[in-house]
Amino acid sequence: MPPPTAGAELGAFLRAHRELLKPADVGLVPTARRRTPGLRREEVASLSGVGLAWYTWLEQGRVTASRQVLEAVARALRLDAAGLRHALRLAGYHESPAGGDGRRTALAAAVRPVLDSWPASPAVLVDRHFDLLAWNAPWTALWGDPDTVPAERRNLMWLMAADPRLRRVLHDWEPLAMNVFQHFRAQAGPALADPRTSEVYRHLGEDVPELSHWWGCHSVAELTARTVTVEPDEGQRISLALSSFHPVDDPTALVLLFTPAGASDRTAMTRLAEGAPRAVPVG
Repeated sequence: MPPPTAGAELGAFLRAHRELLKPADVGLVPTARRRTPGLRREEVASLSGVGLAWYTWLEQGRVTASRQVLEAVARALRLDAAGLRHALRLAGYHESPAGGDGRRTALAAAVRPVLDSWPASPAVLVDRHFDLLAWNAPWTALWGDPDTVPAERRNLMWLMAADPRLRRVLHDWEPLAMNVFQHFRAQAGPALADPRTSEVYRHLGEDVPELSHWWGCHSVAELTARTVTVEPDEGQRISLALSSFHPVDDPTALVLLFTPAGASDRTAMTRLAEGAPRAVPVG
C-alpha cells in the first residue's frame, strides 16, 4: 500500500480532532441526536468561515488551503500550538515564528542553561533572522563578546562575514560562512522578505562589499556538520566539531554548538573559557 499523501494526512488529522470535540466545547448547543461522535463537518465549516463542500474536500485531501484559512480551521477545532504547527507542516507551510522582544527574551532564558552546560564548547542561540539571542562563556572566550558588537550587526551572518576577530581566529572561514548563508536562505521562509533581513543585508553590503555576490545569489543548503580549526592565540590550534539543533520551544530558532574534537582540544578550550566572563543574553 503506498504511503498516504500529505493532503490525506492533513485531512485525517483534522477529522480526528473534529471527532474529539463536543458542541459545548465550541459554544454550540446540540439540536438533535448525533449518529457520529464530535462536531459535524458543517459546524466546523461554519465556525471556520468556509463552505461545507470545500471543508469536506479538505478532509478528503482533495483541495489545498491557504495559511490564513487553515489557521481559521485550527481555531475552530481548538488545536493547540503543537497541533497548529503539525497542520501547517502537513499543508507545506513553515510554522509561525515566535515574535516580539518578550518571546525572544523568554526563549533566551530557557536555552541559556543548556548553553552553560557546555563549559568547554562554544555555543550560541540565534533566532529566525540569525540574530544572536544568547551565548556561553566559551563562545565569548573564542570569538569575542557579542555585546561589544552594535545591536544591528549582532547577527551570525554578519559575524561570519565581517567580524575581524572571527575571521582571524577561524581558519578557512569562508566555507563555513557561505554555508551559514545557504542555510539561512534554506530555512528562513517568510523571514527573507522581512525588514530585519534587508537591514542585515544592507550592513553586509556596507561592511564587506567584496562578498555581495553571496547574499545576492539563491543557493541553499543544510548546515553541514564539519570540523573547524581555530587559533585563538598564535601557535595554539584547537579542533572543534560543529553541530546544530532547533529548540523545542521555537523550531525557527537555531543553536550552534562547537564541541572539542579531542581531549587536548577540550583541555585547551576549558582553559580558554575559564578566563572569559559569564555568559549573557541579548537585552
